[in-house]
Amino acid sequence: MKLIPLAALAVAAAVPATVHAEAVPDKIASDLPGLMEIYRDLHSHPELSFQEVRSAAVMAKAAREAGFEVTEKVGKTGVVAVLRNGPGPTVLIRADMDGLPVTEQTGLPFASKQRGVSTAGVESGIMHACGHDTHMTAWIETARLMAARKADWSGTLVMIGQPAEEIGLGAVEMLKDGLYTRFPKPDYTLAFHDTPELPSGVVGAAKGWALANVDSVDILVKGVGGHGAYPHMTKDPIVLASAIVMKLQTLASREIDPLDPVVVTVGSFHAGAKHNVISDRAKLELTVRSYSDETRQKLLSGIKRIAEGEAIASGIPKDLMPEVTVEEPYTRSTYNSPEFTQAAIDYLQQKMGKDRAVITPSVMGGEDFGEFRRADEDHIKSIIFWVGGSPADKIAAAKAGGASLPSLHSPFWAPEADKVIASGSQALTLTALHLMAK
Repeated sequence: MKLIPLAALAVAAAVPATVHAEAVPDKIASDLPGLMEIYRDLHSHPELSFQEVRSAAVMAKAAREAGFEVTEKVGKTGVVAVLRNGPGPTVLIRADMDGLPVTEQTGLPFASKQRGVSTAGVESGIMHACGHDTHMTAWIETARLMAARKADWSGTLVMIGQPAEEIGLGAVEMLKDGLYTRFPKPDYTLAFHDTPELPSGVVGAAKGWALANVDSVDILVKGVGGHGAYPHMTKDPIVLASAIVMKLQTLASREIDPLDPVVVTVGSFHAGAKHNVISDRAKLELTVRSYSDETRQKLLSGIKRIAEGEAIASGIPKDLMPEVTVEEPYTRSTYNSPEFTQAAIDYLQQKMGKDRAVITPSVMGGEDFGEFRRADEDHIKSIIFWVGGSPADKIAAAKAGGASLPSLHSPFWAPEADKVIASGSQALTLTALHLMAK
């Protein structure tokens, strides 16, 4: 399909939208009571990654009723809904479906009581602690709005319910299962994610890097154990591992350009079992964040070099060098096409108000939505919006030193769902209508 030139998109933002597009917020407002019923149902019945059978069925049913051709079980539990409406660009809109192994503590009357076993084999409560229930609900409303406005647009709309975002595997699994060969390949990909960091209903997006590469790295530090009273007869892995932890901080402070954000966090340090016994091993678990693939490789190479270098400095023999393991697959960074993002925010400012659509900074969180663009970087333009879910007064109070806000993945995270759903569906619908306007 032919791409709309970015310059034309920016210019088009200055012209009036169609009559139907102007009515989008009013229609969402009238639909909101029913949408909140869907939201509360999804919130009460979260499902873990690659277990989203019920959630997928809810989304598939809604899309079929709206007139889409629906295929289920794409990428294990994914949903693909296609609406063909003449010549024009192909726009893909994604919502993620999975919950988290978190026991809910929001106190909501419809709080989740579900339990399940995660991919780590641990039984726990299940909760939509990342707000994917708002994403799915807004996706359903967007499908309905687009189907009802076929007279206003031309092209192909592909709407997908994606599994397993929380473990970073769902997008890749759908692509492997023929998302771009069995179904129309997109010119544009759109999504949104709720956030506690913006006032409820405010839409934002970062230009360029939006979310980071996420690597999980294990370092097994080996030594020679012995009695705590005779350390000279040992090679203490705890002292060595401590030196590695401290030296790792120089990757960000001394080896990477200060204008290129990175994170190297040691989240876990396990060693030893008794006060007076020097262990023969210690284990470090790291989360490593970066944006570009080149910087990522510098970090991973640096971690291995530092671990081995500190071991050599500590007199560790070659057969006891630290083992550095990088978990595969990893979650790759997400990139918002800069000119497309700016034009989209400019357009939403005109339609929603300048105070409700903003450019936001990049963050070091992770999202596998970027895989849909990475599959054809030269052809696909992409954007993931943030949609705020925290009351503005609570954000202001937190910034002033008051009570902190619950974060994503917190058992206390309960966004103002009606505002997230309304703004999320409005942003997706208006952007899609604009891209495919007749």
